[in-house]
Amino acid sequence: MININNVVIIGRLTADPEVRHTQSGTTLSKFTVAVTRQFKRDETDFINCTAWGKTAELSGEYLRKGNRVGVQGSIRVSTYETEDKQKRKNVEIHVGSLEFLESK
Repeated sequence: MININNVVIIGRLTADPEVRHTQSGTTLSKFTVAVTRQFKRDETDFINCTAWGKTAELSGEYLRKGNRVGVQGSIRVSTYETEDKQKRKNVEIHVGSLEFLESK
């Protein structure tokens, strides 16, 4: 049996990437991509993405709110419990590669 977890999206950044470093010094970048659906009416999905290492550094250096970007990666689902004991899920793309679709 083959399991495949690969996703490709193209959209626009909703804000500048948030870049920070882990305690071990690894760079990570978090950003959200707005992807418009075309069904009966226009709808937009806001997809959270996390990039690591050099990809994270490049996203922080070159990407800005409103930039069009292509993201390739895998979907990661995590669960957590809030302070009031509510169970929540977080779905995001773990970025494998980025395509900058607009020049500065």
